[in-house]
Amino acid sequence: MPDFHTDAIIVGAGAVGLACARALALRGQQVVVLESADAIGQGVSSRNSEVLHAGIYYPTGSLRARLCVAGNAMIRGYLAERGIGIDPCGKLVVATSAEELPRLEALYAQALANDVPQVERITGAQARALEPALRAEAALLCGTSAVFDSHGYMLGMRGDIEDAGGSIALRTPFERASRDAEGFVVRCGGAEPVSIGCRLLVLAAGLGAQAVAEGIEGFPAALIAERHLAKGSYFALQGKAPFARLIYPLPVHGSLGTHYRRDIGGVARFGPDIEWVEGEDYSVDPARKPQFVEAIRRFWSDVNEDALVPDYAGIRPKIHGPGEPQPDFSILFDDAHGLGGLAALFGIESPGLTSSMAIGEYVADGLIGVKG
Repeated sequence: MPDFHTDAIIVGAGAVGLACARALALRGQQVVVLESADAIGQGVSSRNSEVLHAGIYYPTGSLRARLCVAGNAMIRGYLAERGIGIDPCGKLVVATSAEELPRLEALYAQALANDVPQVERITGAQARALEPALRAEAALLCGTSAVFDSHGYMLGMRGDIEDAGGSIALRTPFERASRDAEGFVVRCGGAEPVSIGCRLLVLAAGLGAQAVAEGIEGFPAALIAERHLAKGSYFALQGKAPFARLIYPLPVHGSLGTHYRRDIGGVARFGPDIEWVEGEDYSVDPARKPQFVEAIRRFWSDVNEDALVPDYAGIRPKIHGPGEPQPDFSILFDDAHGLGGLAALFGIESPGLTSSMAIGEYVADGLIGVKG
């Protein structure tokens, strides 16, 4: 017997979980967000590049492509409306040799197919006119890419949830969920364990998604995507930021490449790289610096390696391993798993932050389909 009831429980208070809770709350659902940490946004959402991606990389028609393009526009509007920090700097995706030009052309074609606005092919000379320190044979200029205050964004969504009557339960880990006639009974741990009944359940637990799914009664084990951990380290640059815009190389397998950004505070950072790992270790190995220097010199010849210092690292919740094709976001409803009222999200890595608000609407559409 539950201790009390609510309409919807969302497991995970990162950007995606908060966006799902916000979308449901704004459609009149009473929501409770469960978070095991002592603050919102402490997992994957706190260890990324804070970049709004344009949507140029992903297969046309995929959830990644559709939700990235839509999410970019939604978040830009939201930040402007709330006065949350954003640097609408744009992005240059660069080909640094003639051999890379066909890949750059293919990326441009993908951007057009994905209906990404404000994408332009420019020559190396045009790119250097924008960023004189840049090495480039040619580039794509992506006008909707930006850097933003992701924590301010998450705080804004938290306020929207609470203003709509919802609540966020910190230090309240999900333990298990069983079925009853009305939907689910969710057992929560923490200092004061409690059971909560709900009609709707959203699994948005990031790195913990697989463990949470295993605790849901009746969830098919075959649909729990295998978890792979990809660590990405960042190095910061001491001194003046060399570029105003985001600078990205062409993507590599499993990653968009070691890129450059100037954050909201003006600090220049490079990363993430990609390192397949077994556990959640967030230390940055200084011995990775030579790899960073090599990657950076491809687009910035004048980098001073002595000015690069280890910064921070993140872990991406991938559902593919090294050498395997990158799958789409996995967002499963009852037509897949047979549990009415459940949305289960796996593998929400980049561009998950950019897509988050659009993912929230997609999940709310899939669960109730009624916009308030």
